[in-house]
Amino acid sequence: MERATFGGGCFWCTEAAMKELEGVASVTSGYAGGHTEDPSYREVCSGNTGHAEVVQVEYDPDAIGYDELLEVFFATHDPTQLNRQGPDVGTQYRSIVLYHDDEQRTQAEAYIEALDGEYDDDVVTELEALETFYRAEEKHQDYFEKNPNDAYCTMHAAPKVEKVREKFGEIVAAKQ
Repeated sequence: MERATFGGGCFWCTEAAMKELEGVASVTSGYAGGHTEDPSYREVCSGNTGHAEVVQVEYDPDAIGYDELLEVFFATHDPTQLNRQGPDVGTQYRSIVLYHDDEQRTQAEAYIEALDGEYDDDVVTELEALETFYRAEEKHQDYFEKNPNDAYCTMHAAPKVEKVREKFGEIVAAKQ
């Protein structure tokens, strides 16, 4: 198994989208990219910790490649939005790829560079080495799965899940 870490707005949405994929064993919501040790959700939401809401994806590289995870990640958020996604505003909602090794860094750099010409605005996705990942509080884990009728989820997470199912059907896991 390998790991990948992405932040593209609210972690509830990114987690829900990534959980759809064949070869993904688990997705954990958390915080990374900041300077405060073991921050809480409330602290991260203040914008003072430097952390982004992120997900850590554990996946089988024989079933799904890092390049495919990048493709889904970039298709399910707007990488030209600086410090925001939809209604969520602040540095904690920034677009960020936190790489685990040089191979991931190289692939993410190439992917971001290739994306630059596809948008009218510049791609502002940050790319940095993952130093520490802090697991978010339990109530944030599997949030969409546990709260599918939550207004935020129906307006923001559900459309991302549907987009993944429609656009990436060949790598979507068969749901029981």
